[in-house]
Amino acid sequence: MLDIKITRTAAPKAKPEDESKLGFGKIFTDHMFVMNYTAGQGWHDARIVPYAPFQLDPATAVLHYAQEIFEGMKAYRTADGTIQLFRPDCNAKRMQDSADRLCIPPIPEEDYIQAVKAIVDVDRDWVPHSDGASLYIRPFAFASDVGLGVHAAKEYIFCIICSPSGAYYAEGINPVRIYVEDDYIRAAPGLTGFTKCGGNYAASIKAGELAEEQGYAQVLWLDGVEKKYVEEVGSMNIMFKIDGKVYTAATVGTVLPGVTRRSCIELLKDWGYEVIEGKLAIADVMAAARAGKLEEVFGTGTAAVVSPVKELVWKGEHAYIGDGQIGPVTQKLYDTMTGMQWGRLPDTKGWIVPVEKVY
Repeated sequence: MLDIKITRTAAPKAKPEDESKLGFGKIFTDHMFVMNYTAGQGWHDARIVPYAPFQLDPATAVLHYAQEIFEGMKAYRTADGTIQLFRPDCNAKRMQDSADRLCIPPIPEEDYIQAVKAIVDVDRDWVPHSDGASLYIRPFAFASDVGLGVHAAKEYIFCIICSPSGAYYAEGINPVRIYVEDDYIRAAPGLTGFTKCGGNYAASIKAGELAEEQGYAQVLWLDGVEKKYVEEVGSMNIMFKIDGKVYTAATVGTVLPGVTRRSCIELLKDWGYEVIEGKLAIADVMAAARAGKLEEVFGTGTAAVVSPVKELVWKGEHAYIGDGQIGPVTQKLYDTMTGMQWGRLPDTKGWIVPVEKVY
């Protein structure tokens, strides 16, 4: 168990009065969790301190060689004021997998969860009260060595910051249009596609900008070898309901193993749907649309939970899904997941972890 030292801010910030204008990732709480790693000593000096900038030498390794990883999760306030997390063990394990690939010392699962609980507890007054709003939690770790040279660092910083965020669908769930990218690629076998590292996202920005210029909300990435199989969408996994079955790319090295993805698959199987994890050609998706069998398409991720898709475009061909509205299975997944997260439905899966008031 971590011995977390707590230094509370002497100048707390004013909390937002209008939670309908929180946005995402623009406002940050009063404190942050920080812990250091030194080779030969391990992770040490766990502490919660006032939110403040890091002072980094211009030769800090992460600035040059991008040895860093991160996670994304949320804390939710229920109607009775309880603060709770959703499957934090899954985020902890995924961060360990990312750390292994990026040669960053892993953070033990119990330490990760304890740190998340501690910072959320200290800043629990920042967890929004309005329906659909939540406290976004961003754990991240980066190489803090000073010096140039491509090798695994010997010093690291692990930090957790929190940001109160508004309801993703403040004005109702609006299905989006998606552009299928077959020029640029996001990931290839043997690389870092299955990790949450900033380099993956940096490499995706160009295609995202081009898609946005054409009026599309997201990019659907194809595999990096044959450029024919669907993988994931922007910052989300993606699922296709075709002729009664649900298809999604397997997480075998090039696709992020999303916590929401995993949870949706479990629920779908509970409800009797056949879920096929494997290769699905974009040509087959478009053919299903032409045959009237592409019933629903939706992204899954922490921010939106599920994001319905109303249109795909690939090589100039447009596939229109359903009647342009959210489909019944997508809606049921959204209602069930958010119901458990905000305490409106019972947690029948053992996914909810309350944050006790300790500090």
